[in-house]
Amino acid sequence: MATIDAAPDRNASASIGDKTRAVIDTFDRYVVPNYRRFQVCLVRGEGSRVWDAEGAEYLDLFPGWGCNLLGHCPEPVVRAVQEQVARLIHVPNTWYTEPQGEWARLLSERSFGGQAFFCSSGTEANEAAIKLVRLRTDGKRYKIITFQGGFHGRTMGSVSATAQPKYHEGLGPMVAGFQYAPHGDLEAVEKLVDEHTGGILVEPILGEGGVVPAPAGFLQGLRRIADERDLLLVFDEVQCGCGRTGRWFGHQHFGVVPDVMTLAKSLCAGIAGGAMLTTVELAKHLRPGMHAATFGGNPVAAAAGVAAIRMIDDEGLLGHVDRAAALFRERLTAFKDRCDAVVDVRVIGMMIGVELSIDGAAVVQACLDRNLLVNCTQGRVIRLLPAMNISEADVVEGCDKLSDAILEVASRA
Repeated sequence: MATIDAAPDRNASASIGDKTRAVIDTFDRYVVPNYRRFQVCLVRGEGSRVWDAEGAEYLDLFPGWGCNLLGHCPEPVVRAVQEQVARLIHVPNTWYTEPQGEWARLLSERSFGGQAFFCSSGTEANEAAIKLVRLRTDGKRYKIITFQGGFHGRTMGSVSATAQPKYHEGLGPMVAGFQYAPHGDLEAVEKLVDEHTGGILVEPILGEGGVVPAPAGFLQGLRRIADERDLLLVFDEVQCGCGRTGRWFGHQHFGVVPDVMTLAKSLCAGIAGGAMLTTVELAKHLRPGMHAATFGGNPVAAAAGVAAIRMIDDEGLLGHVDRAAALFRERLTAFKDRCDAVVDVRVIGMMIGVELSIDGAAVVQACLDRNLLVNCTQGRVIRLLPAMNISEADVVEGCDKLSDAILEVASRA
């Protein structure tokens, strides 16, 4: 998970309610302070709305850091989890369970076929992909090319794969074998490939990097290089997968099929879960004893994952994403045309980036003041990851509040 670029000062608000203050005091005493937290204690959610301990209601355009793909507490997922918890909560992967097999089948049929390795997070999924790249040649071709602006996780392997120096501070030395290229630069990739290169790892759409889709021809060029040089092409779809873009997976917009794909965040509609998908032939290299995840594919996560896929199908949500995205694009582009503080608007399904010429963190706070929850990444990009089933009314309200917040901050700049 990436960090919020900035959050309010701990002493910024003198009007915190008693219930919230009690929770904050407990955190101050017992919880490691590795997150910047807003002074709000959320207690309940439904759809695109959440409520805090004091009873205030918020419109959430960044639900669950992109994990709540179907909004807060979607009824089919809640029901599936409740039923599963009453039957079987957890067993190790030395046994078979029906939900895990069904989950793998549904993912396989909607992607490029093949098989799934299940884990609990995106960083674990990327670690599995890194291992698979190396195991294919028994470590002889251990180098992996990644890209500036990408983000692949927080474990030492995946953070080493992340070509952003700010995530490396104080953690060196990084895991060896990762080489960084400018995003979109095929010539740079060609120059980096040598006899020790085993794979290429890339997000089809940069998420934490600012909601930036791959340039025209870039993914196609990476596929060509991988084929010519016998490399594995790995797509990190932790943020853009599972229907968020209006296609089941982000790479399907580009007509390029990877050898390996990693998923998490929205995979289980809010329950912790991750997966690595690969071909049947490549899956054989991740042999028994070489990798595992204790909670990977557990019955509860699997039940949630199956329910999420079926809900997307049953309610026609891929088509709804296209319609909601068009409305976001229309309203935010119209606002850009009359506000000099907006540099660019990027909308790819329910991945939305509003690039600003002003401080994004201040806009996040101005949105919070309006009971709107959004995110800032890369300092000046307001990032929205709305629920797939967001209503038209919520899109309009969210765009209006965001516009007002930007205008307020711009007037002070």
